[in-house]
Amino acid sequence: MLTLAGVTNTDVVYDLGCGDGRIVIAAAQKFGARGVGVDIDPVRVAEAQRNAVLAKVEHLVTFRVEDALATDVSGASVVTLYLLASQNVALKPALMRQLRPGARVVSHNFAMGDWEPDVVDTFTSTDGQTRTLYLWKR
Repeated sequence: MLTLAGVTNTDVVYDLGCGDGRIVIAAAQKFGARGVGVDIDPVRVAEAQRNAVLAKVEHLVTFRVEDALATDVSGASVVTLYLLASQNVALKPALMRQLRPGARVVSHNFAMGDWEPDVVDTFTSTDGQTRTLYLWKR
């Protein structure tokens, strides 16, 4: 997802529904990007914070207990999603309103209604699963 979005050390990556924080932690470790993880579950956010400390990237990433559908993403240059298609569709108006031109949105496995992706990448992951990534450029 991060490679498809072309993440660099100048990016701020928001992961909506971040779970254990692996996406923003990887963005910090591999690309030197700053990151913000958002999850509605405080237990997952605490886990993500611990994982950032273990990965030694806590100075580059933050995690928030918030509803992904209500999060202000205006500070993001990249937004990553692994949400259901209906949640992606619900997020689209906020993404269109808040993201600056040039921002990228990457979704794992689910499109975003009538918003045509700029790139669709279907591949087989290391666990043998067929995966599809969608990239939109604002």
